[in-house]
Amino acid sequence: MNDSVLKIENLTKTYKLGKRDVQPLTNLNLEVKKGEFTAIMGPSGSGKTTLLNIIGCIDKATSGSVLIDNVDIAHLPESQLYKIRRDKIGFIFQNFNLLPYLNARENVELAMELAGKFKGQRKQRAKDLLNTVGLSGREQHRPQRLSQGEQQRVAIARALANDPAIILADEPTGNLDVNNKQEIVKLLLDLNQKQGTTIIMVTHDEQVAAQTQRMLTLNNGKILKDKQTQKSTLSGNQSKAEETQEE
Repeated sequence: MNDSVLKIENLTKTYKLGKRDVQPLTNLNLEVKKGEFTAIMGPSGSGKTTLLNIIGCIDKATSGSVLIDNVDIAHLPESQLYKIRRDKIGFIFQNFNLLPYLNARENVELAMELAGKFKGQRKQRAKDLLNTVGLSGREQHRPQRLSQGEQQRVAIARALANDPAIILADEPTGNLDVNNKQEIVKLLLDLNQKQGTTIIMVTHDEQVAAQTQRMLTLNNGKILKDKQTQKSTLSGNQSKAEETQEE
């Protein structure tokens, strides 16, 4: 039985910058198991955002394969990539990206509406998800009436709306104060540990990354370090911290 939710092989991305070729990712290989919480770190320009965009079907690889639930998305047409984005990927952004004219429930419902789910089903699931993220009673509040921490909770509920295979979180604590930052990390950890949600998170915050199961370090388009933390419970075992170097 294949328990990989993401498998990347020999992934390369090349851009044209004037007459010069820029290669943010070079022959990158990565496998993520179902239920893993993985943090991706690295300096600016290391390829983190490009990698997240390719996994999220926002950008395309130049070469290599990217399998999500055993479907190679690397070279699918946009019509099929849209369905993968909608059904298989949940996005959490640093700036929340909530629609200001919709209340919390409506922001969560929108993802399900795009997937063609019935109104009654959307409304109940949105209510349940907002309760899961600690916002029961705040369903009717628009983003401007919510704190930044609450807005990020709405964004997390929205990301979960269509029961995606992977949650992609791009600096989800970047705009939060210390207290809200830890609350959001705790929420993500709870979702991962109690519901088995697979999360891939880009962060510059080493303290945040250290609370996940696995820490990847990118530099010059390659994975330099792949570290399983002592928090890892994959296969029901506590893993000792170990670090591997990739060529």
